[in-house]
Amino acid sequence: MSHAEILAACGLTAADLSGGTMNVRSPIDGTTLAQLKETPVSDMAAIIARSQAAFKAWRNVPAPRRGELVRLLGEELRASKDALGALVTLEAGKITSEGLGEVQEMIDICDFAVGLSRQIYGLTIASERPGHRMMETWHPMGPVGIISAFNFPVAVWSWNAALALVCGDPVLWKPSEKTPLTALACQKIFDRALARFGDAPEGLSQVVIGGAALGEALVASRDVPIISATGSTRMGSIVGPKVAARFGRSILELGGNNAMIVAPSADLDMAVRAIAFSAVGTAGQRCTSLRRVIVHESIRAELVARLAKVYASLPVGDPRVAGTLVGPLVDNAAVEKMQSALAQAKAQGGRVHGGEVVTQGVPGGAYVRPALVEMPGQTAVVRDETFAPILYVLSYTDLAQAIEIQNDVPQGLSSCIFTLNLREAEAFLSAAGSDCGIANVNIGPSGAEIGGAFGGEKETGGGRESGSDAWKGYMRRQTNTVNYSTALPLAQGVKFDV
Repeated sequence: MSHAEILAACGLTAADLSGGTMNVRSPIDGTTLAQLKETPVSDMAAIIARSQAAFKAWRNVPAPRRGELVRLLGEELRASKDALGALVTLEAGKITSEGLGEVQEMIDICDFAVGLSRQIYGLTIASERPGHRMMETWHPMGPVGIISAFNFPVAVWSWNAALALVCGDPVLWKPSEKTPLTALACQKIFDRALARFGDAPEGLSQVVIGGAALGEALVASRDVPIISATGSTRMGSIVGPKVAARFGRSILELGGNNAMIVAPSADLDMAVRAIAFSAVGTAGQRCTSLRRVIVHESIRAELVARLAKVYASLPVGDPRVAGTLVGPLVDNAAVEKMQSALAQAKAQGGRVHGGEVVTQGVPGGAYVRPALVEMPGQTAVVRDETFAPILYVLSYTDLAQAIEIQNDVPQGLSSCIFTLNLREAEAFLSAAGSDCGIANVNIGPSGAEIGGAFGGEKETGGGRESGSDAWKGYMRRQTNTVNYSTALPLAQGVKFDV
């Protein structure tokens, strides 16, 4: 489909795409896709007030009924999968299968949330006082501000929105300025689900288009009790303290500097395949992208030789073309940052394979060949996350050293080990092993399923989204005690008779 056909298939009209000053370009060829009207900062107070009003109505709707809206959203996403996936490719530069996979992730989290809508329950707790029952209940908390990044322009919204909606919370979405069209398309899809649902409050899901000032308005507002922000550690270091200062709640998904340990017993065929996807998928622009391979010194030469061969053969180009595995970086600024990092790596003793800017056959786009960089140690450039397809190779002599190298970075998102040794695998997963929020064995660090809670530690922010009990982040916990006796005993044996 042409650019215009993709936009039209997503329900975006000429009125949606024109009349403003925000230029939206495709990283595939640099083509301008739209000139959007930005949401005035002066409108944010009214937008937030509308979300608060929606909350006061939506929190009283039974959770299974709220789940019905999310079920309908999942149906609408299924019907729109091809069109929305194509728009993700067009606007974010992902290869076709990854664009479609991101929409499938949205469908999957809707399915998860529908089931969750009948499982929002607390505990019954034994009371020390006779004739008393103690329990905990969970209640909606209020509007959720979602600040998303360009690299997963729709999936991260759905992780938050599907859970927030069944938990009784409206959502306010500020997408990345680099990928606002996918957000507008998702709102159109949501509106179709809402029309089928029937009676729902106005303002249940809203999208605001613009720059940092809109995010600042969400972060500063006491009427937005939860802020879910995905982006750089620098961004999180600003958002987190500001939300904390007003006693709000932050769900932060920030940087990653993810590593794979490759042990002597590893199945190298599997390891090479896992490295290729994890390091170069989405052109290295996933928060879970593989940044470091820590390989045992006895097999380093063999692994590097095999990886160098794979890297030299990777098809780089238009992500819409069948067979392409590496699409563009999001813009030329990302290319410049990658080249700067490679220059630093060379200055710090690195040997670079690949990494060249690609211009032939891809005019107007921001294309690079993925880089494999042999490093003498974990230098400053290795400890810093560059959001590009750069993979650093380091050596180790024993597992304790490998784990120490892996953990000796500021970020703590995802990690993995390739080994057939049970002791090594269990040590890696133990309390003395990986310090990351995600730790895998014989699978790469990237491509998480929605069933598990997603997030990491240290400068990754500590937030959790998606599956498991991440839903608790969107609700408030209340402990209740019911006295059904005729006495009034106090806990801990306290006596206070009047």
